[in-house]
Amino acid sequence: MNKLIGFLVIVGSLLLGWAWMEYDDFRRMPLTIAQGSVIYEVPRGATLASVAEDLQAAGIIEKAQYLQWYGQYTGQANRIRAGEYRLTADLVPDTLLALLVSGQSVSYSLTLLEGWNIRQVRAAVAAHDALQHTLEGVDDQELMERLGLPGAHPEGRFFPDTYHFARGMTDLEFLRRAQRKMDDELAAAWAGRAEDLPLANADEDLILASIVEKETGQADERAEIAGVFARRLRKGMKLQTDPTVIYGMGERFDGNLRRADLREDTPYNTYVHPGLPPTPICMPGRDALRAAVNPAPGKTLYFVSTGDGSHVFSETLIEHNAAVRRYQLKR
Repeated sequence: MNKLIGFLVIVGSLLLGWAWMEYDDFRRMPLTIAQGSVIYEVPRGATLASVAEDLQAAGIIEKAQYLQWYGQYTGQANRIRAGEYRLTADLVPDTLLALLVSGQSVSYSLTLLEGWNIRQVRAAVAAHDALQHTLEGVDDQELMERLGLPGAHPEGRFFPDTYHFARGMTDLEFLRRAQRKMDDELAAAWAGRAEDLPLANADEDLILASIVEKETGQADERAEIAGVFARRLRKGMKLQTDPTVIYGMGERFDGNLRRADLREDTPYNTYVHPGLPPTPICMPGRDALRAAVNPAPGKTLYFVSTGDGSHVFSETLIEHNAAVRRYQLKR
């Protein structure tokens, strides 16, 4: 009897040792990834057991039970987090489990460009397949209500930047991030404003900055253009800026601005109406926000495009008309 017990102890020890060696080999074995990396999604509510079995079925690990044992032994079995994860061939079960617990899921990005209008922003958001779309059929007014800004116009309210997010973020959450970022940037710009501005509040900074944004892509011209507009506002002169007219035309604008368009009475026609337009005309970036409240000093009241993205600035109408003939009429 003693011999039998001894024999069973030896066999049990050998089996236990073999199992431990196999388990230890499993922990050190790289994942089986054929093409550099794969994206694996852990669904909400998934358990380590279900994930391990799924990974084994996909041929990524060999022993689902061993991954479960390791998770239970280390206390991580109930700590895995939902999300998409990039699995690479240099991962082993230890580091795989650490990744699933970390929540460091695959990051997606969407860039909102400076100068985009609200239609372009919403189209870009609607087209991104990593976002969860909840705003289909929701108009701009209802969008602003859902953002907690009932009655606010959406134009200019979303900061142009590159935003990173995990799959499954809702389109509303994304836009809320961009809206709060604009609030922060606008507050910072307004706090650093120059004295004696012809602007009553930060909202007027946003409006003027949007015009500056559309007038030039040259960083070194933004403050100069803002200076022209600030001086015209102080003097009670109409701004007479084409981008506001174009914005007021909406989708009717075909790329050609005509004399009749400059005479059309829309709320955004600054050839017809004095002062600022009623709302921003695009999403201005940080530099435009700051230029609008820190305009360059000087005497210029006019500017005209040279055709290469830059502008010629003039103090008098005579000088301006000469510049228009040279650069616009080519005579």
